Amino acid sequence: MASSKDRQRKLARAKFERQMARRAAAARRKRQLRAAIGSAVALLLIALGSFWALGGFDRKPTADPAAMDICAWTKQDANANTNLKEVGTPPTRDLPTTGTRPMTITTNQGEPVVVQLDLAAAPCAGASFTYLAGQQFFDNTKCHEITTEGALRCGDPSGTGFGGPTYTFFDENVPPAPTPSPSESAATPTATPSASPSASPTATPSATAPAGTPPAYPAGTVAMMGFPPGSNGSQFLIFFKDYGPADPIYPIVGKVTSGMDVIKKIGAMETVDNGSGAKVKPKHDVIIQSLTVGEPSSGSPTATPPSPTPTPTTSPSASPTGAGKS
Repeated sequence: MASSKDRQRKLARAKFERQMARRAAAARRKRQLRAAIGSAVALLLIALGSFWALGGFDRKPTADPAAMDICAWTKQDANANTNLKEVGTPPTRDLPTTGTRPMTITTNQGEPVVVQLDLAAAPCAGASFTYLAGQQFFDNTKCHEITTEGALRCGDPSGTGFGGPTYTFFDENVPPAPTPSPSESAATPTATPSASPSASPTATPSATAPAGTPPAYPAGTVAMMGFPPGSNGSQFLIFFKDYGPADPIYPIVGKVTSGMDVIKKIGAMETVDNGSGAKVKPKHDVIIQSLTVGEPSSGSPTATPPSPTPTPTTSPSASPTGAGKS
């Protein structure tokens, strides 16, 4: 009996020891897990602290469009072209890119002509006009040409067609080429001469748009003019009749909102030889006495091209002028 009891005690003791060993192992695993978690948390806190100290949680500032360069002005050499006038360059930042701006042109031909500059479609042209007007760049200058495209050409203080400021800027808001109807597209296109850099300030003829398509430049449209196209400066066109070329090249900057009768009166003026063999110079001087630009409007831009006149006046035989250096 004694040996049986001893054996039971040994078995019970062995069982108890196994239970205690398992409990000790479990407690050891818990301690190890807690230590690992604690180390991970400590490392995470250190990393977050370093990230915070380096400004990682600072709110990223939203880029202000007004603080970004909006326009690029390409400097031109007044020594290479003595028709250019040194005026510096307009700012590249803090330029309005929405709404409109009124531009008032006072001439010796009657009431002032008011133009609505479209800052959304042509912000750089608007900025250039504003800058030059602030320097009285256009004051007491002549509109030296009545183009056969049906536009009054102004903005060159030299009156040669090659003048302008000592900077240029790229095109904005050039109308797309009109799409011909299927029957018209099957016809053989007429070759269109192109102006060369050495050409005179008057342009070569341009093919007209397909019949029935709205003109790219309705009467009242104001557009920039560069020579070669794409290098705009100060020269601009005010169309006194509809003009619909097959390949528009003049960037639209706005439209006339008042004084269109004055522009049409000038457009009907007799022209004489400009000294280069082109009969495009107004017989009587058309002088811009002053050109001013007002404050921008916060409203939606409305300086879309004017509606075309009911009866297009552009003839297929018309030969556009004007590819002068601006």
